[in-house]
Order: sequence, then C-alpha cells, then structure tokens
Amino acid sequence: MEINPNSHQPTGSTSPASTLGNIQRPGEYLRQIRIAQKKEIDEIANVLNMPVKTLTALEQDDYKSLPEATFIKGYYRAYAKHLNADASAIIQRFDEIYANDTGLKASHALNNSPIKIMGKLSGSRSVRNRIWLKRIAIVVTVAVLAWLAVMAVQNWTSSHKDDEDVPKIKNSDVQILPMSGTTTAATSGDQLVLSFNRPTSVHIVDATGKVLATGRQASTLTLSGESPFQIRLDDATAVALTLNQEQISLSPYTVNGKAEFRLSR
Repeated sequence: MEINPNSHQPTGSTSPASTLGNIQRPGEYLRQIRIAQKKEIDEIANVLNMPVKTLTALEQDDYKSLPEATFIKGYYRAYAKHLNADASAIIQRFDEIYANDTGLKASHALNNSPIKIMGKLSGSRSVRNRIWLKRIAIVVTVAVLAWLAVMAVQNWTSSHKDDEDVPKIKNSDVQILPMSGTTTAATSGDQLVLSFNRPTSVHIVDATGKVLATGRQASTLTLSGESPFQIRLDDATAVALTLNQEQISLSPYTVNGKAEFRLSR
C-alpha cells in the first residue's frame, strides 16, 4: 500500500470516505480512491495520456510543481472522471486551498512551473514568422518568373514584327541625297541596284508612291522607278547602293546602323 505523509485519513482505515472530508486535500482524496480500486499510477497516466510526474504532483497536492490553476482543474476533472469521483467537490476544495498553498490567485500563471503548456513554447512565434517569410519569398519568386516570361514573349514578338510591318517613311524624317553630275536618263527610267552582304529589311518607294521593294532581302535587287526614292535600310552596313550606276555612300546617313533618306538623281 502506498503511504503519503500528507495524508489525513483516520488511523487504521484502508478505504477512502465516500465524500471529500472537510479537511481532506483533493489530491490525497483521489490517491486513496485509486489505491482502493487497486489501480497503478502508471496505468492511469497511460489512459489519461498524462505524464506520471504530473499525476504524482496532483496526488501530493504539489501545486508549485504544476502549471497554472486552470490546467490543474482540468487534470483533476479528468482524474476524477476516470475514478468515478465527485469532480465538483474536488474543484471546490482546490479553489479553497490553492491561494493558501501558493500565495497566488487561481488565475495567476506560475512562471516557475517545470511543466510547459502547449502554445507557450519559446520560439513558436519565430517559427510562424519563418513560415510566412518562406511564403512571401515563394510569391515574389513566382511573380518575378512571370514577369520575365512576359518580357521574353514581348521581345520575341518585337523581333519578328520588323519583318512583317515596316513603317512608312515620313518626309520630315528623311534626308535628300543629291546626285553629283547630271544624267540623261529619263525620269521614269531611274535605276536602283542594291547588293547585300547579309540579309536585312528594306523599304523603297518611288515618287509615284509605288512600293518597289519591302521586307527582308538577301539577293541583289535591281529596281526601276521615278525619283526621288524614299529608302529605309534596317542595316545600312549590309547594303551597297547605286543609282543609275553611280555608287552612293550611305555612311553620312546612318544612325545606329539604320539609314532613312530620300534619294534623287
């Protein structure tokens, strides 16, 4: 038989009273019932999913080794229910003696309690912060990848647009390149010859508004039309140009590799 030095049971008695005595402590009362029912404390701890040292502290009414009063009441209720004891009477007696034993109110949290309660573990807030930081990092990464994908599509579309849509040349954006000397060729018989050392896009319109050439070219072009000609070359360094068999220098009219000018005979 287990013996608790704090026990107040009458000498010679081995069974607990049917009700909690006026001076009996709740933990001692439950311990007597357990012994009377011939149950081991390890067995009850396993059934209640409660540490053995917590049950031991309850039976010894050692409140300074337990969490705050709210949890102690919960332990008492679970223990009393398992032993078919009067939980209400146990809780009432606990309220009466708790402040006297600890010098604290029943609502006070015991900071020196060796038993830590879930939800109060140090670092739990930092763990939650790290989880949120990871989520934010994932969202930012996805947004950046989506932006890069959009930019790649736009660049690809822009690079192919030049081959399909060559803008018209405005008179205010072109330069007039006069021919040195004179020619007896008829106006309608002016001849342009363009030779290419690599493919590039061109757009050529004569004085009548007729489009003589447009789009990407790679082979030699021989064109006839009325001057002045409006000429656009996307890569002027790739083209050699003659008008009526006279070589035309394009370097004075080339900006960033492109040339736009008006050519007259």
